[in-house]
Amino acid sequence: MSVRPTGRLAHRPDGLYLLIDRLFSAPIEDVWYSLTNPTFMQRWIGTYTGNPSTGAVRFLMSAEPDAEWEYTTIRECDAPHRFLAEVGTGEDMWHVFCHLHEAGGLTTLTLGQRMHASSDAATMGPGWDYYLDRLIAAREDRPLPQWEHYYPAHSEYYRDLVVPTH
Repeated sequence: MSVRPTGRLAHRPDGLYLLIDRLFSAPIEDVWYSLTNPTFMQRWIGTYTGNPSTGAVRFLMSAEPDAEWEYTTIRECDAPHRFLAEVGTGEDMWHVFCHLHEAGGLTTLTLGQRMHASSDAATMGPGWDYYLDRLIAAREDRPLPQWEHYYPAHSEYYRDLVVPTH
């Protein structure tokens, strides 16, 4: 199986982000469902418990055997266009967002994660490429991709990304 790394770095008002895009031949509401429905999420990334409308849930990644439930704060939710969440606590907290845009019968998903340092991309990038490709496979009822096709295979690509000037 041949998969390619797809991420890029970008500055946003609150820091440096790794951004990864995927394109879907589906309505925005359908893609949103895949990102937010806890039962469907279990097929590709994990699940959550709790009520998102309160802004607080617990999230568990299903593809990682040693994963533990993480406290998650939903900072913004504008269905079906975007959400921003903080997963974990303290120095281990990660800030992630998903933005969706529909045009011409296609929906673009941009996933972003804030990084502490550009070197974080060497591990974050392969992980997000992997999970987003799992999302595509789950939506198409195809076998899920294997982790070894992403890491460490994509690490060099992400390690060599150039940090853009402001």
